[in-house]
Amino acid sequence: MIKEIQAKSILRKHKKVDSWFLSKYGMNLYRGCTHNCAYCDGRAEGYYVSGEFGRDIEVKINAIEILKKELSPVRKRTPFEKGFAMVGGGVCDGYQPIEAKYELSRKTLEIVRDHNFPVHLLTKSTLIKRDVDIISQINKQNRAIVSFSFSSCSDAISKVFEPGIRPPSERLETIRFFKDHGIASGVFLMPVIPYVTDLAEVLEESVAKIKEAGADFIIFSGMTLKPGRQQDYFYNVLDSYDPQLKQQYEQIYPPSQWGGAKEEYYNAISHVFHAIARKYKIPVRIPLVLFKDILKENDLVMVILEHIDYLLKSRGERTPYGFAAYSVSQLKEPVSLMANSLTSLKGVGSATEKIILEILKTGSSSYYEKLMNA
Repeated sequence: MIKEIQAKSILRKHKKVDSWFLSKYGMNLYRGCTHNCAYCDGRAEGYYVSGEFGRDIEVKINAIEILKKELSPVRKRTPFEKGFAMVGGGVCDGYQPIEAKYELSRKTLEIVRDHNFPVHLLTKSTLIKRDVDIISQINKQNRAIVSFSFSSCSDAISKVFEPGIRPPSERLETIRFFKDHGIASGVFLMPVIPYVTDLAEVLEESVAKIKEAGADFIIFSGMTLKPGRQQDYFYNVLDSYDPQLKQQYEQIYPPSQWGGAKEEYYNAISHVFHAIARKYKIPVRIPLVLFKDILKENDLVMVILEHIDYLLKSRGERTPYGFAAYSVSQLKEPVSLMANSLTSLKGVGSATEKIILEILKTGSSSYYEKLMNA
């Protein structure tokens, strides 16, 4: 069922740049998603999505009018900071089937282009090919990244757990399509489904196919399973796939309102994924070349430090870089003004200070590049 609603606001400015997606701004043009992926935590009660998730959609029919007002320089006391606008992702895919009728994502891209924002799009849909003209314009004047979400590259598995979307083989072909148009394209291999798509042989098949498609990066994550509607719905689908798996899930998902699996499980699948990613020499974070000229000084330092933190933790190492990244993200002034007192920031020791100074001087870090290319 489609319900047209009036939105009060559209654009969300994040308190800090999201280092996974590089987004400074986000927006949801729809509520709900008919892709109906069995594992989607948008089904959980905490997201307050009305109606039956996977079937009922709310369309913010005044979204374009509101967005134009929000981005109007006449209404802003201070100019918008430079950073990626994220269209799509989360629990509301901007290119789900209803977009073919309402074209809210396409019209939003036109506004983003006219206001000179770089853009990052995340979808499971091949409908995004329709908007290659506008995306190409944004890419030429600034930067565009088009990313696709997968739980695996198996068409057979996707048919069971992702019944409302085009098969992975078509999404892989869409990656090739955007790469042929000179547009960066990546993959969010998340969430992988325990004992279904997180198996070593399935992961390797996925990484190999994604690499062959020409993706610029793969970002990986396990699955959460929140109690209530999400868990109940998922288990019904899982039972139709393999009823014997539920007992194994109960071993790795302890009771928790957040739906997280045991840390040792996440560590185990992460170790397997990173070994495969190293084998195929594909970055596990968005490469610096795609954002170093986009982010402002503090955001660039913060994102690189968070990437270093992630890369070291994926090896099982303890690291202070996450604390340092947070400290930099909280600064009100440019971090370069603190060049002589960086160690006064929480988490910043002499090694981190050296990295920050190198980023300020060169826009990169040799240590970071070494970790990314390892």
